[in-house]
Amino acid sequence: MKTVVNVLLGLFIVGLVWICVASIMGPINFKEEKDARDEVVKERLLQIRDAQREYRRQKATYTDNFDTLINFVKTGKMSVVAKQGELTDQQLEDGMTERKAMTIINKAKKSYGDKWQSAKEVVAAGLQGFVRDTVWVNIIDTLFAKGFTPDSMRYVPLVGAKFDMAIKNDTLDNGTPRNFFEASTPYTVYLNGLDKQEIANAIDIDQKLGKFPGMMVGSLENPIDAGNWE
Repeated sequence: MKTVVNVLLGLFIVGLVWICVASIMGPINFKEEKDARDEVVKERLLQIRDAQREYRRQKATYTDNFDTLINFVKTGKMSVVAKQGELTDQQLEDGMTERKAMTIINKAKKSYGDKWQSAKEVVAAGLQGFVRDTVWVNIIDTLFAKGFTPDSMRYVPLVGAKFDMAIKNDTLDNGTPRNFFEASTPYTVYLNGLDKQEIANAIDIDQKLGKFPGMMVGSLENPIDAGNWE
């Protein structure tokens, strides 16, 4: 009888130890997994933001359609300025600016074509090696790392759900247009499969702080397209 009692007592103690360890390790394990998921979701949201920024630069607005945005990234081009040469301190002190330099060079190109660098006005200004040419490059090769798959932008990493994305356009009283976009995924989506109570706790904390309970970039209320972690 005494042996049975000792065995039961031992099992009870082991159970208590397990409960204590679980109560300590549970939140720690949740935070580690949440932090890991935060990072991959953040990276995907920043890719969406980069694509939206270039889309707006070219189209003067954002898009709320992932098919449109993905096709834009796959097939679109963007302008970049190829730079060669810099103005010297002496040129800057003499009042030369890049705008003035390009005015001189463009006039020389009209008169001398490919031999513009030998034009006397270019030589006099010391601009023979000064080049600022606009070239068009593929968006996907310029904004994104090698191996990037545009079709992945719509999906929340690890869980396969789709990001929520919306836009809003309005105009200030002075006629200035304002464009907003946001892309987001709540904790309940991208933390799916983790401890439900810990997820509920994270939601409760953010709601009390007036924050979106999840990961979001941009905002329909603020034209600044920062992430809510920045």
